[in-house]
Amino acid sequence: MEIRLHGRGGQGGVTCAKILAEIYARMGKAVQAFGDYAGERSGAPIRAYARVDDGEITNRNKVYEPDHLLVLDPTLLGPLVVGGLKPGGILLVNTEDSPEQIGARFPGFLPVTVDATAIARRHGIGTRSVVIVNTTLAGAFARAADVPFEQLEAAYEGLGLGGNLGAAREAWEQARIGVVDGAEAPAADAVAASPWGATAAGAVPDLVDQRVGPSPTLKTGAWRSQAPQYRERLAPCNASCPAGNDVVGFVQALLTEGPGAAAAILARTTPLPGVCGRVCPGFCMAGCNRAGWDGAVDVRGLERWVASEATGPQSLKAPVENPRRFAVIGSGPAGLSAAHHLARRGHSVVLMEGEDELGGVLRTGIPEYRLPRDVLSAEIDQILALGVEARTGVFLGPEQVRDLALDFDGLILATGLQRLRALNVDPMHSPWVDLALRFLGVVNNLHSQSPTDSGNFVRTGMHVVVLGGGNTAIDCARTALRCGADRVTVAYRRDREAMPAIDEEVQEAIDEGVQFRFLSAPAGFVQDDAGRAVLLAEVELGAPDEGGRRSPNVTDRVERFACDRVLLALGQSPDTSLLPFDWSLRGEQVFHGPEPLPVFACGDVATREGTVVHAIGDGHRVATLALQALGEDVEVFERPPLTDAVPATRIHHSHFETRPPTLHNELEALARVESFDEVNRGLPDAGEAWRCFSCGSCTMCDTCLVYCPEGVVRRQAGGYGLDLDYCKGCGICVTECPRDAMEMVSS
Repeated sequence: MEIRLHGRGGQGGVTCAKILAEIYARMGKAVQAFGDYAGERSGAPIRAYARVDDGEITNRNKVYEPDHLLVLDPTLLGPLVVGGLKPGGILLVNTEDSPEQIGARFPGFLPVTVDATAIARRHGIGTRSVVIVNTTLAGAFARAADVPFEQLEAAYEGLGLGGNLGAAREAWEQARIGVVDGAEAPAADAVAASPWGATAAGAVPDLVDQRVGPSPTLKTGAWRSQAPQYRERLAPCNASCPAGNDVVGFVQALLTEGPGAAAAILARTTPLPGVCGRVCPGFCMAGCNRAGWDGAVDVRGLERWVASEATGPQSLKAPVENPRRFAVIGSGPAGLSAAHHLARRGHSVVLMEGEDELGGVLRTGIPEYRLPRDVLSAEIDQILALGVEARTGVFLGPEQVRDLALDFDGLILATGLQRLRALNVDPMHSPWVDLALRFLGVVNNLHSQSPTDSGNFVRTGMHVVVLGGGNTAIDCARTALRCGADRVTVAYRRDREAMPAIDEEVQEAIDEGVQFRFLSAPAGFVQDDAGRAVLLAEVELGAPDEGGRRSPNVTDRVERFACDRVLLALGQSPDTSLLPFDWSLRGEQVFHGPEPLPVFACGDVATREGTVVHAIGDGHRVATLALQALGEDVEVFERPPLTDAVPATRIHHSHFETRPPTLHNELEALARVESFDEVNRGLPDAGEAWRCFSCGSCTMCDTCLVYCPEGVVRRQAGGYGLDLDYCKGCGICVTECPRDAMEMVSS
């Protein structure tokens, strides 16, 4: 005797088959029970089977022509589900309908109905939304198959299901059994053409014969309430990048097409991949779903590697019917980004810089041991190759800015944070107390001629104290060592965990010999017979502020800390004195009274974010805003919300081998301070790209194809296709996708 069950995931269909097998096993029969399912979603169609015989059962195939059929969910009931049921066989349906209604739809069988859902709900089996009807329906089948209730009771007790026996008894008593009306039963569509090539007459071919039969006529797609669909979801690295880089896109392009294709993808959002690959704090890496597995993917290292390996221009100037003329004031990362995005869209750009060379803070504020000047210059040359005109060595005033706004279609201010924040320093102390960015600018301009020339501010044997905790402070400390300082101390008012500086840079400074004094705030400077000193007040951390950082409460406990030189790295603020007196900056746009002007501000002067990568992203955004204000049909660049990104819980980490991040090549700590040679030499190769999960993006890994129980997934050009005639909507492919690149949709 063969029994087939049809239900949905979560209803307990496979367990029901095992219950039936247990009943007959206790009656001395040989039995078999198994399910045709895997990791289906809850609610997906599943099948289960049971066999009962007097002798050993050797058939391991599915049941195609059952003697009896149980349908746990009435929404599945249809000709395809009933197909193959032998004439006169029990057709047991969990439904409120009467046997006569079922018999009228499917004549030739013994219709049996019971409202198993209502019974199970009354007995509290399952939840209100997902009612488990298996133990209840088994009671109704026992009644229809003339199985004594005592046998059912013994089986339930043996299986530990005694708590469900009351529901089974109610179903046994309430089962409504109809009559076979004698009409001809539906054809056995399920075996009209078996997958083994059996003929209609039942002849079985020889094993060595190759037969290609027709497609099966049992189109299981009719059971489906949902269907799988491939989709592209936002990766957390992409969402975390302030520049808007398509991290997954460029990494996968690097793997499949090489560095040129990867560089072209990066050029859509950033003109400075070699720069960012060296100085970016790594927001993408902080958001990487691999971080908690075996370490974040080294996106910075890969971006830098792509920039160094790609050859030829990465951006081409697009043709445009109505080219506009723009002036960009300031050639730091924001200005370079704005110029790049305007020029690659086909517009004319003049880039203005007060210093003699382009680059802004990238050239004057970041030491060469972190950012070699040839790398910066090469990427600036790529921008100029788009037709951008550079004008250097001229600092502008308000009236000149007003004239530029009249001469050009649009004007973009990217002047950064020009106003340096400093303590009130007595003039007698100023010879040995200086601003950090001024010091870095002098060294960066001079060291190419004399690597230890710091403008005579730092000399061999000195003790230099740097006040501050940002990247500028760390750069100053490490630069002072390279200029010959015997000892360098960084004093910061919070603890190390709260330092805004890049953690890797802090660690490299420690390795090189820089010392730190945390919870210390400057309280003044002293120069007397005992020498020079900075007064450091002890700090106690208070309650967290709006950003989550604990506020520093300066105490009156002050210590004299001897030193020879002090560098103030206390931050900067915007300087809008460049604007005419009757102009005002509101957000990213400039206004003349209530009237908006075609004048915009980008980067730190508008946002005060303070990082190169934020400036690049904002330069891109403001370039599109300026074009839109001029009537251009452009999409304004906006960062997507991180809440839309694929969470780590949706990634099947076990699908991926454990592989720690690739180590960079670095100079030895003792050798670093002898020169301004680049400390971090980057990744040895592009092997790190293989560690990328490619969250939310299909990489054609074949997992869906391998796990599909129906074989409906097939490879096709550019991805996969689905044969929806035979997809029953089980959702296994979606469940098993390691990258969350699939979803179930209503069908």
